[in-house]
Amino acid sequence: MSKFTVFWFRRDLRLEDNAGLYEAMRVSQNVLPLFIFDKNILDQIEDKTDKRVQFIHSCLVKMKTELNSLGSDLLIRHGNPLDIFKQLIKDFKIEAVYTNHDYEPYAKDRDHRVAIFLQEQSIEFKSFKDQVIFEKSEILSDQGKPYTVYTPYKNKWLASLDEFYLKSYPNNRYRHHFAKIKKIEALLTEKNIGFTFDNFEFPTEEVNSKILSKYAEQRDFPYLDKGTSLLGIHLRFGTLSVRELAREGKKFSAVWLSELIWREFFMQILWHFPLVEKKSFKEKYEKIKWRTPKDDFELWCQGQTGYPIVDAGMRELNQTGHMHNRVRMVVASFLTKHLLIHWHHGERYFAKKLLDYDLSANNGNWQWAAGTGCDAAPYFRVFNPTSQQEKFDPDFKYIKKWVPEFGTEKYVKPMIDHSFARNRALAEFKKGLEQ
Repeated sequence: MSKFTVFWFRRDLRLEDNAGLYEAMRVSQNVLPLFIFDKNILDQIEDKTDKRVQFIHSCLVKMKTELNSLGSDLLIRHGNPLDIFKQLIKDFKIEAVYTNHDYEPYAKDRDHRVAIFLQEQSIEFKSFKDQVIFEKSEILSDQGKPYTVYTPYKNKWLASLDEFYLKSYPNNRYRHHFAKIKKIEALLTEKNIGFTFDNFEFPTEEVNSKILSKYAEQRDFPYLDKGTSLLGIHLRFGTLSVRELAREGKKFSAVWLSELIWREFFMQILWHFPLVEKKSFKEKYEKIKWRTPKDDFELWCQGQTGYPIVDAGMRELNQTGHMHNRVRMVVASFLTKHLLIHWHHGERYFAKKLLDYDLSANNGNWQWAAGTGCDAAPYFRVFNPTSQQEKFDPDFKYIKKWVPEFGTEKYVKPMIDHSFARNRALAEFKKGLEQ
């Protein structure tokens, strides 16, 4: 029986410029590609039409087709990863499993369990850095401590960057090392994993240099169709290499590159301070008397607050799985400051809805808006939704697109007065922080 090296795809759904896959193909001439639809994750998704699952499936179809053309195949399994590997070692003679690092708490625990099991079977488990330029403790202060403020982190990040970190992995060099499979496996369908798909159109994975070159001037205006790159979902699931994106950012837009750096800043925060997943980075903010009104939260979720830019953002999110970056800050500030609802509720709602949902970035940005995070906006900064609209959507183009009843009697009245909400937030935050 032939010996195989398995490459386990997760957040790296591409055959090109893939670090762990390159390392597997470099040392083995019999690489067996694998993807697991993780039941532990899928079972928690309430919406069985979730577009992220559909996106993953479409990427797998593309990779499977390409591998089939090379005489190989992509094994697609559905279940608990540990159980899947217990079965795989019965079906194939596996000598090693290669993959790329995943930094989230659940993923770390999952990989630890799989690694221990494989080691007990004398099977090597190797993992590599792929989804970031710098990871874990690669960017530390001069005192050897993790940064908790963005600007010095960014400065060290940029100072540490050189061509070595931006270089692509030449996977094509070893394409002939994919395992040859005589019998191609049937594709796992949406029904096999308990989901239903439709004809949803996902953002293209093309890196548009025109958009990047104008990003700094256009990124804050939500009515512009091409003011931002819309590459978030591709970065989230690794259909594009972060090295390619960083090269493009370096070439065309320092501001866009800084967004990639924010992403890595929040990833290293989650790595060093895993408590932020559920608690405020600044723990004293847990003492604030947060409100828990279900009706208010529901109005916010449905885009029925009476503040048009907030409502437009929430409806865009609910209908498309996307929300403009500027508007994300406004709606997050509204929930945490105007309604005094704990950031975790909003963070969890975004987690259900965002196509580009990423735990560390979502968590970090919500805590930034709430004022509870490491590099947070001060608690006394409260976005005024009306002035935000006047500045960034002056002609109501974005608002009219998502809130068609705006300007008519059908549109709801504001659920709360801005001045009252601001004063209440300042008073409650001050009171909580003085305890």
